[in-house]
Amino acid sequence: MNTPSPEKTVTLDIVAKLWNLCNVLKDDGVTYHQYVTELTYLLFLKMAKETGTEDQLPEGYHWDDLERESAPKRLNFYKLLLIHLGSHGSLLVREIYANANSFIKRPATLSTLVTEIDKLDWYSAHKEGMGDLYEGLLEKNANESKSGAGQYFTPRPLIDSMVAVMRPMLDDVIQDPAAGTGGFLISANRYIRAHDDPDSWTEAQQRKYSRNTFYGMEFVQDTHRLALMNLMLHGLESNPNAAGIHYGDTLSPEGAALPKATLILTNPPFGTKKGGGLPSRDDFTFPTSNKQFCFLQHIYRGLQSGGRAAVVLPDNVLFEGNVGKSIRADLMDKCNLHTILRLPTGIFYAQGVKTNVLFFTRGDTDKGNTREVWVYDLRANMPNFGKKTTLTREHFAPFEAAFGDDPLCCPASLAKRVDTGEQGRFRRFTREWIAGRGDSLDISWLKDDDGEDAGDLPEPAALAQEAMGELEAALDELRGILAELGEEVDG
Repeated sequence: MNTPSPEKTVTLDIVAKLWNLCNVLKDDGVTYHQYVTELTYLLFLKMAKETGTEDQLPEGYHWDDLERESAPKRLNFYKLLLIHLGSHGSLLVREIYANANSFIKRPATLSTLVTEIDKLDWYSAHKEGMGDLYEGLLEKNANESKSGAGQYFTPRPLIDSMVAVMRPMLDDVIQDPAAGTGGFLISANRYIRAHDDPDSWTEAQQRKYSRNTFYGMEFVQDTHRLALMNLMLHGLESNPNAAGIHYGDTLSPEGAALPKATLILTNPPFGTKKGGGLPSRDDFTFPTSNKQFCFLQHIYRGLQSGGRAAVVLPDNVLFEGNVGKSIRADLMDKCNLHTILRLPTGIFYAQGVKTNVLFFTRGDTDKGNTREVWVYDLRANMPNFGKKTTLTREHFAPFEAAFGDDPLCCPASLAKRVDTGEQGRFRRFTREWIAGRGDSLDISWLKDDDGEDAGDLPEPAALAQEAMGELEAALDELRGILAELGEEVDG
């Protein structure tokens, strides 16, 4: 059993204390899906004070100004502060507080939050990294089934593994068109800084890195403000005239304006476009209401020649016919789809969703770039991941070793790979063989002896509790929508 380091223990302790403040908010009627957003409004003010960056806030609207207000007047001042920060201060401040409003109803609730946040060990938090602290809070929220936030949060061990085999470099242009809370871009930044020497970068390299390296887009405004906060705490800038995560719809014309990338890392949202309509972009060769197929077209069209991508996609993308078959064929023509990683079940917010990572490199022609596809099965005979069994980076170590050290996976590198046969996890399939099965990439061969073992399933009471939690989350979200519309909510 791995014992957390003392530094990690400090971070976990502060995260736990912050998460406990959600109980204070819950008692005031704030719904689960608003928890972290409410805390972010306050944490930004406090962290600006702790990090000496209050110059980006307008005078009179700092943490100390909020704290100085008498308890009965503090809530009114706070609500006016949120409105004011939406149009004053630095660009980052205006974006984080854009259309901000608080669901806190009782002055005592706000006073409790201010007092408890002030009491935290901010010296240790600053020493260990504010970014890690905030990431911990986001992860805590994502793991809470009632919050519904898991759909915007990709497990960090998976992100770090994808980044490790793609090996981002200083001169890359990196994009995440479905950025969520920014995990892929933050992990790529961490990898580059760990494998390069930032102190040796020239002024031009430093300027290019901060302004023209990381690009992303997020469609949900509350998630976008969490992403901006996350990037800021990890030392990454966000600027509408340069790099950063922008608020917008990738499947609209603004998504087409994202710069072509040398590396795309992403986990697009699952499902169909709301209302079942087609995206408003007119540059897709194969129009469809299926969001994953739309994002997949955006990704391989958005790569520079020689650019590489690692994309999380559900199983249906691998086998759906009609337009799905055409998009897969187009992908394999324009790119070298060299590797598919079949992921374990239970690692995402929706337990039954089966997912994969597709790894591909854009060719310099539009015909015949894929000659063979290697499939690594990390799904069969794996634990049922969840609260009892945690997914860790170690689970991906055998895959990373089998993948090799060439992120482009050129023919010479693929020739070094070892097909483990029908009893192993890593196998090679030719393009001709795949074409013979209708271009379906839903390839499996291992008998899953453990996946449906009744002994590993949760107790009926636990399943019922999980179902109740999902129902509560749905009801909370509906109550939140009604409240935003100014409707009275019974019960």
